[in-house]
Amino acid sequence: MTAPLSLHPGGSLYERIGPQALSALVTRFYGHVAAHPDLAPIFPADLTETAEKQLAFLTGFLGGPPLYHERYGHPRLRARHLPFPITPARARAWLACMNTALRETTDIGEAEARELYAALSRVAVHMVNTTGD
Repeated sequence: MTAPLSLHPGGSLYERIGPQALSALVTRFYGHVAAHPDLAPIFPADLTETAEKQLAFLTGFLGGPPLYHERYGHPRLRARHLPFPITPARARAWLACMNTALRETTDIGEAEARELYAALSRVAVHMVNTTGD
């Protein structure tokens, strides 16, 4: 897998955010997920491995090294999440946790945060697999 073509003068979104800020974002994000009443029930109590996988996925998704592919194979996001009831409310809660984590991660610029949030919004909608709230 090769890195995506970068049309931004500052490089890929991964390059513009940087690995340290991305790691900090994921850590903050899962702190919010663990405390969220709609999300905590569908996540494991220990989020260490989940956070590691998310960081690996986001690294490649944003144009960095394809860590997730190298470690786990193709992400198959929707298929891997089918065992979990992902409702529209849970997708909104997931995005709210991400939005909060993005605002708290001040090393990520406002433009990059908006770009990342927009991309993850599309992913969240795609992950909904049940209509019940």
